[in-house]
Amino acid sequence: MMTHRVRLSPPGGLRLKFVLVGISLGVMITVALQAQPLRSLEIGKFSAAKAGGPFPDGWEPLTFDKIEKHTEYALVDDGGTVAVKAVSQGSASGLVRKVDIDPMQYPVVQWRWKVGNVLKKGDVTRKDGDDYPARLYITFRYDSSKVGFFERAKYEAIRFAHGEYPPLGAVNYIWESKSPVGTVVPNPYTGRVRMFVLQSGNGKVGQWVTESRNLVEDYRKAFGADPPRISGVAVMTDTDNTGESAVAYFGDIVFKVR
Repeated sequence: MMTHRVRLSPPGGLRLKFVLVGISLGVMITVALQAQPLRSLEIGKFSAAKAGGPFPDGWEPLTFDKIEKHTEYALVDDGGTVAVKAVSQGSASGLVRKVDIDPMQYPVVQWRWKVGNVLKKGDVTRKDGDDYPARLYITFRYDSSKVGFFERAKYEAIRFAHGEYPPLGAVNYIWESKSPVGTVVPNPYTGRVRMFVLQSGNGKVGQWVTESRNLVEDYRKAFGADPPRISGVAVMTDTDNTGESAVAYFGDIVFKVR
């Protein structure tokens, strides 16, 4: 019998659209294995939870100090499977879980999502259009060897002020309004976040869609380098910039060997 340790921790406060700063809160989960490492890590096993009940361990609401209206999240039964339902009305908040995962060992992230509508004013290239009915956010741990002298100084200043380094970068998978599927652009607030348009427009509104992405390949495409360790996962439905409304559903989130 071998023991494989996966380090998972509950999320701290981080502003997904602007600067992401984690809080070190750690728990250890020991998983017994038969000879081989785990083939997958079930980070968001929402389907195993109870409709109307609490979120799975490690998942917590994320709210922002300067945004008074928060998106509402709840576990609901949708067609016989429990999923996260998000309702946003000119609001913004999310659900986050802090993790510690080696993307070279688990390069593939897979999840399901469904939206009830897209946003009329959404625009991935503009700050006032930086709203989406559904997004999956993956953050990557700071690594001083991957930045230059001046950037290291900035990260040190942030660590001094907040107690921990912000992520080195992030990949944001979004359901956009009109940008073509396959579009990859910097977030309008920060070049440390790359936006990947996976779905766009009304074509699949009301349908469950399964997504599978190779994070190593996407990070290389976004930043031209191999990724550091994965530090966080978040789901979010936000309409605070556009003032519109949106409904979305999020299914299980799994990291896989391939």
